[in-house]
Order: sequence, then C-alpha cells, then structure tokens
Amino acid sequence: MDTNTILLGLAGVIAAAAPIMFAVIGETITERAGVINLSVNGSILLSAMAGFAVAVKTDSLLFGFLAGMLIGGLVALVVAFTSITLKQSQVAVGFVLALLCRDLAYFLGNPYMGMVGPRLSSLPVTGAQDIPILGTLLFRQDLMTYLSIVIIFVAYFYIFKTRPGLMLRGIGERPSAAYARGANVNRMRYLYTVVGGMLVGLAGPIYSLSVKAGWKGTISGLDGLGWIALAITIFGGWNPIRAAFGVYLFSFLQWLGLVLQPQLPNIPSQVLQVAPFPLMILTLLLVNIGNTDWVERLLASMNAPTRRVVSKVLRALNASPPASLGTPFEPD
Repeated sequence: MDTNTILLGLAGVIAAAAPIMFAVIGETITERAGVINLSVNGSILLSAMAGFAVAVKTDSLLFGFLAGMLIGGLVALVVAFTSITLKQSQVAVGFVLALLCRDLAYFLGNPYMGMVGPRLSSLPVTGAQDIPILGTLLFRQDLMTYLSIVIIFVAYFYIFKTRPGLMLRGIGERPSAAYARGANVNRMRYLYTVVGGMLVGLAGPIYSLSVKAGWKGTISGLDGLGWIALAITIFGGWNPIRAAFGVYLFSFLQWLGLVLQPQLPNIPSQVLQVAPFPLMILTLLLVNIGNTDWVERLLASMNAPTRRVVSKVLRALNASPPASLGTPFEPD
C-alpha cells in the first residue's frame, strides 16, 4: 500500500467521522445540561431517512439537512418534555424513542429504498489542497466534514471559555446553585436538549447525503452508531476535544478493519467489521476502571515509580459525569 493510498484512506476516516462527531457534540451539550438523551440511535436513523426523502422530493441538499435537524430537535423535545416537565425516567423514555424512531425510519423509508438522490460534493480549498499530506487529509473534504472539525473547537470554547458555557455546566453540576444565581434551570435544559438533538439530527443526513449516500433501510449500516456515539460521549469525559479523539479512533478502527481484511483471509470478514464496537466498549471500561476498589488495591501493591506512572494514566483516562445528570430539578 503506497503513501497516497494511505493518505486517501485517512482522509476517508476524517470524512466518515463527521456524522458521529455531530452526534457526540450534540449529546455532550445535552448531558452537560443534566439531561440524558438515549434516543440518539433512532434519531440518527429517522433523520437519515427523512433528510434523504426531503432532498429527493425537493432536489435540495439544504432542505434535506434542515429536515434532519428538525427531526432531531423534535425527538429531543419529546425527551425534554417527558423528563423535565413530566419528570419521567430519562433512560426509559430515551430507549423507547430510540426503538420507535428506528422502526419508523424503516417503515416510512420503504418507498425510498435504493433511490438515487442528490449527494454532497467535495469542496477543495484552493491553494491549501496542494499542501503535501495535509492537503490530501484535510482540504479536499466536503462542507459538512469541515464543519465537523470546526464544531469541536466552537463547542469546547463555548462550554469552557464563555459565561453561558459556565451556566451550562452549572445547571448540569449544581442546578440549585445555578437557580440561586438567577438561571431558569428547566428552561435552559429544554434549550440545550433541543440544540443537542438538532446536532444529532444533522448526523443522519450527513450519512444519507454524503458518507453513505442513499437510503437502504436495514442494510444502511447505521443501526448501532447512535449507541457508539453515546459511549464516545462518556469516553470523552463530556469534553468536546477529548470526545473528538474517541470519534476519530472509532472511525480509524473501522477503516483498519477494511484494510486488514485482505491481509487476514483466514479471519471471517464479519469479525473485522464488528471489531471496532467491542474495542470501544473496552476503551470505555478503561475510562472508568480507576474508580474501582480493586484497582486501588492493585496500585497499593506496586512499587512507587510504577504506581506513579499507572496512576497518571488512570487519572488522564478517568472522567466523572455531570453531578446532576439524569436528575430532574424542582425549584424551591
């Protein structure tokens, strides 16, 4: 495999990561506000189908992407209403919505199976596309891939470097303190849940109008990616930059499975195709392993230099969720 082929493959990794990136950033924002939206998987499927259907009917990519965002926002609004206003279980509501949206996508999408629709074209950056290595990797992508990179830093800056971001973290960590400072906690939770849901909804049409153009129903290969997005949100420690690393890692592992398949003919192709999923679960386990008692006992049995190194690694991986995540807020 020559260098150019590898670079093109890695450029494909960045492009394939774009929809998951939007879903992960959206879920990160929602969970930072203290709300768990488990409908991500179904929302991606339904918005992928709806975005493709609207793009086919209107011959407009813009309307297709807007339809996906609208679907994601409406699903998130249901999560917000049932969990914030009705005080129902966020986990139960989200899981039911994930199944409902998935089945709706397959049922309503039957007429569009196998149809040819518009597809987002690449948008090379003049001048930058000719830069060695970086030009191939970064500057020959489509618009949504560029935006998926930009949103990492925009979300990080907003969450950690602005006053509204501080308030966002406050309503997820200590909503009573945020309320005492004048924040309308439940209204803000509604807002961030819907905004996060719209970003999740954008992931769907990025698949059906770009990464995996078209709608192929149950063989689209999209089912399960929403659950991976939820796992990466946890892996990322609710930090957009760290989450972005998880997204690109998962996309790279998927590409690596395709590359290794011809080199390992004795291994069933299905094994390499599904390998990234258990590997992400293993990574998620490593993120939280430092919180367990048996790890503390194991560290205590190590010599001092080894213990310091292992402790630093575990601290770097360890992440704690927002303190009030999944907990309804009742103003006094």
